[in-house]
Amino acid sequence: MKAPSFAYAKPRSLGEAFDLVERPGARILAGGQSLIPSLNMRLSAPQLLVDIGALEQLRGISLQPGGLRIGALVTHAEIEASPEVRKHAPLLADAAPHVAHPAIRNRGTLGGSLALADPAAEYPACALALNATMVLQGRKSERKVPAAGFFKGLFETDIRQGEILVAAEFPRVDRSVFLELARRHGDYAIVGLAGVADASGKRIAFFGIDAKPVLATHAAKAKSVEEAKALLAKDLHPTGDLYNSPATKLHLAGVLLARAWNTLSKSH
Repeated sequence: MKAPSFAYAKPRSLGEAFDLVERPGARILAGGQSLIPSLNMRLSAPQLLVDIGALEQLRGISLQPGGLRIGALVTHAEIEASPEVRKHAPLLADAAPHVAHPAIRNRGTLGGSLALADPAAEYPACALALNATMVLQGRKSERKVPAAGFFKGLFETDIRQGEILVAAEFPRVDRSVFLELARRHGDYAIVGLAGVADASGKRIAFFGIDAKPVLATHAAKAKSVEEAKALLAKDLHPTGDLYNSPATKLHLAGVLLARAWNTLSKSH
């Protein structure tokens, strides 16, 4: 298949980008590793493709007083290789090698993954577990949205018409663990877990389970792994797919929870 016809523009400034994304039928192109295949399969048909790849202000990784700020155009490969990410947000560094394959990680971006909100993607669950903040820039103002309110549903986020996701901010946590089960390395996860622990307790996010990443709030408060696994059914209501039933996914979520529990329960 070939992509449907569309107009293309590559802005050189945020101001120019806002002029373009405010147009009806406009769609932002970042790394293009999900959007281009969807165009070729005619699952997406934008009237205007706005390539933000030249906006250097959307790049860079910097340490801020509240944690780590990562620009929307930072690639998966850059996250994987960054000493700052490894030190201050190791959950992201652990998740990055699970994102598809090296060729895709070299082009795909953090912002693209978060904005797409694929329910089987790694970064949305990491953002939810880390209490990350999404930085959304409009023509007149900036808006910051917690991850818990950013992911709305299947491929649906809180990004409004005319806004661009410019960065995400990740607070530092004491401990973290990332696990996923896939048929082959690089495939979408059947089920995945992103867990953190700090002074406020545990936060355990699952992906590949529902239309968006889900926090296992009941299980995270359990005193033992056995209790946590028993409580998972209160937190997770998996949807099946072509290969795995809801019951299978719930079982596999329990397997990952058991593997992660000791790391998240260690004392300081």
